[in-house]
Amino acid sequence: MDNKKIMVCDDDQGILDVLQMLLESEGYDVFTEINSTNLIKEIKTELPDLLLLDLWMPVLSGDQVLKAIRATEEFEHLPVIVLSASVDGSSIAGNAGATDFVPKPFDMDDLIAKIRGLLPYSDEVDTKLDLIV
Repeated sequence: MDNKKIMVCDDDQGILDVLQMLLESEGYDVFTEINSTNLIKEIKTELPDLLLLDLWMPVLSGDQVLKAIRATEEFEHLPVIVLSASVDGSSIAGNAGATDFVPKPFDMDDLIAKIRGLLPYSDEVDTKLDLIV
């Protein structure tokens, strides 16, 4: 069984690098995108199991991208965790259709716990289920 795929979109390369290292160390396949205008194309190419999305980005904001994702039948149920330092970030993310919200700066353990809650079936569990059947 393949690892779960997580797409991360943020306009801060440092955050992309940290999240990629962290998530790969947890066993996820990670794809990053710094440009929000390319995100929907990348989602269609990589078919992630979950998206981590920054709310405030140049050109297209995270809520604009999220609304476009939710309007696409293929991805209307894709779990999306929005990341933002904005005081209003949680309500903006919720109105745009986010599955969850994590304030910046974020605690890595809390973020991993939220991801595990949305992607509960690890390869280990899938493998054990295959062995039972």
